[in-house]
Amino acid sequence: MQSVLIVDDSRLQRKILAASLKRWGYEVWEADSGEAALEICTKSQPDLILSDWMMPGMDGLEFCRAFRALPSTNYAYFILLTSKSDKSAVAQGLDAGADDFLNKPFVADELRARITAGERIVLMQKQLTDQNRMIADTLAELQGLYQSLDNDLQEAKKLQQSLVREREKEFHSGHLALMLRSSGHVGGDLVGFFQVNERHLGLFALDVSGHGISSALMTARLAGYLSAAAPSQNVALRLCDDGTYVLRPPGEVVEDLNSLILDEMETEHYFTMILADVSLDTGQVRLAQAGHPHPVVQRKDGSVEHTGTGGLPVGLIPNATFEDFVLELDPGDRLLLMSDGVVECPDPNENLLDEEGVTRMLQDLKDVTGTELLEAIQWRLSDYAEGGDFPDDVSIVSFEFKGAMTG
Repeated sequence: MQSVLIVDDSRLQRKILAASLKRWGYEVWEADSGEAALEICTKSQPDLILSDWMMPGMDGLEFCRAFRALPSTNYAYFILLTSKSDKSAVAQGLDAGADDFLNKPFVADELRARITAGERIVLMQKQLTDQNRMIADTLAELQGLYQSLDNDLQEAKKLQQSLVREREKEFHSGHLALMLRSSGHVGGDLVGFFQVNERHLGLFALDVSGHGISSALMTARLAGYLSAAAPSQNVALRLCDDGTYVLRPPGEVVEDLNSLILDEMETEHYFTMILADVSLDTGQVRLAQAGHPHPVVQRKDGSVEHTGTGGLPVGLIPNATFEDFVLELDPGDRLLLMSDGVVECPDPNENLLDEEGVTRMLQDLKDVTGTELLEAIQWRLSDYAEGGDFPDDVSIVSFEFKGAMTG
């Protein structure tokens, strides 16, 4: 049952109105002044208000303004009872917050029609308020879920970054630096290394298709297959009779990974990869390339070479073969394995950096070494994108060859 507040200093007028409203099924409240009506509304708000305009003390307009100023989540429909009919009076009433007018003396049928119209509006307003409250509650719940998910993703990012345990390492004949930067919380890139023995160093860079959590889970599993901490679990290593390990031919290792992905993992993901066996003795590098961007050699004089066999990504074609190829590093040369997040970094007009852009960038940075080089590359990519977010993960392995080992 909807409630109607009658505000009129005339007891007779209130009695006439109340009789009609009760007969029509409304709960009726009465007040003999604007002040009394305002006190009622501060305690409990009616659904509709019928207020006389002309009253001693606080008149109908003043009461309407004061009522509209009260804090409330529900809307009450306000009808002014008046003998005024000129346009300026109507404008005054609307400006004060009134919704409708009823001229005195009024007819019962017209009163009921105005009340019914107001009732419909109040009902729609309540429905809208309920829907808004439901939306607000849902948004609050979603915000809580988002915050929880964001916290989990932040932890996942820390865990993924921990897969690259060492970002920089010095060897007798070379210096290694690695960078891993996800475009989101977590990504599908991974870089790493494992030292086979004093004379050989294994390097890898891979990029799992897609982005986000599923790609990150894939990189975590692949990290286990190429673990430096557990040589017995590393598919790239073979145990010798004397208890030492040697690096298997890179192409053969990639073929095994291809079989593992297709035969043992229920996933739609595939990945690109470069696996390299670096001779710390001679600077010779034996590599297998599986759809990853070409490895880059920057010579001591600053010149840049992009080379490789290309190859298929891992996890697409059963029984795919991957061939080894060899690069020779001279003292002062460096090898870089970069993900497509570098080569395909777009500017605001969607022009990709490409291999020529990488060449120019490395030539500009030929005297920068180690982690400073990787940081400088990241800054150059940000400048090329003009400060925009990188659409893809960025990962780099840099190995600088100093010269043959001695002793």
